[in-house]
Amino acid sequence: MNLDERRKIVFNQETEEDQVISLSLRPNKINDFVGQKDLIESLRVSIQAAKERGEPIEHMLFSGPPGLGKTSLAHIVSQEMGTRITVTSGPAIERAGDLIGILTALEKGDILFIDEIHRLSKVVEEFLYPAMENYKIDFVVDKGPYAKTINFNLKPFTLIGATTRSGLLASPLRDRFGIFHHLEFYGPEELKEIVLRSAAKLNVTIDADAALEIARRARGTPRITNRLLRRVRDFNQVKTRQSKINLGIVGEAMKILGIDEAGLDEIDRRLLKVMESQYKGGPVGVESLAATLNEEVDTIVDVIEPYLLKSGFLKRTSRGRELTELAVKHIDGASTLKQRTQKELF
Repeated sequence: MNLDERRKIVFNQETEEDQVISLSLRPNKINDFVGQKDLIESLRVSIQAAKERGEPIEHMLFSGPPGLGKTSLAHIVSQEMGTRITVTSGPAIERAGDLIGILTALEKGDILFIDEIHRLSKVVEEFLYPAMENYKIDFVVDKGPYAKTINFNLKPFTLIGATTRSGLLASPLRDRFGIFHHLEFYGPEELKEIVLRSAAKLNVTIDADAALEIARRARGTPRITNRLLRRVRDFNQVKTRQSKINLGIVGEAMKILGIDEAGLDEIDRRLLKVMESQYKGGPVGVESLAATLNEEVDTIVDVIEPYLLKSGFLKRTSRGRELTELAVKHIDGASTLKQRTQKELF
């Protein structure tokens, strides 16, 4: 498997078939959602209270790294409230007119879900302020002496925003959300439960210890957990053709995918090695890292770095990123294993 194919496991690069399967594996009800216990309990109370009052639920903001379930939670809120959901993203709303068309089409209680809401343009963002507060929008037509303001009254709706970088949200927008939830990385046991549930939906039989091994290598992320399960399923179907996926099959599949026991892939290891060899462990700025790795800064900050920080391989300081002792040991261990494997082969 080449590097581009491996990137698809960790990054949000899926085929249309993968996207359809991913949707089928998402939980539909709040009781089916695994993990994030405190968040789910708080959300359950908010939904129940809104339903008893017969009102739309308050505007809410979900934040956290990619793949933890922000979109799934938005759909669950819609399902539990018994309302429609309109899904869009910050980059997709280029002009204020696009947003006006979406808002005026919403019925009472409908949910507007905006993914990557921190990427809304300033002009579009300002149109949201009165819409969120007073369910009204004002826009100006024509220019100069012919300019006039047209007012639209909107039906009460709920805006659910999702962001991987809540710090980039403008304060006026952030302050208009009534409910805030931050999603944390999942533990291995929670991800193991997700593997077992998804395996049942995919008609895949898997041992409990094999499910736990997939969970351990999934970077604390349900989306990656499900992707790894599908890739292990494919490997078993083509290479081993066993009736049940066991620990050995998972190990062989992970070697092909280039994912080590810590859940790091080729890009993660390359970042750590670059920091060790070229920057002597740091500190180093993220812009310098991005230039050296030929990656976007946003990719490093949003996708690669969060898990490395959470796992204790990286630390942020006022002067930049630095490797930890754990990272150095991991790099040395991986190099030793690679040399040993090459000796065995030759």
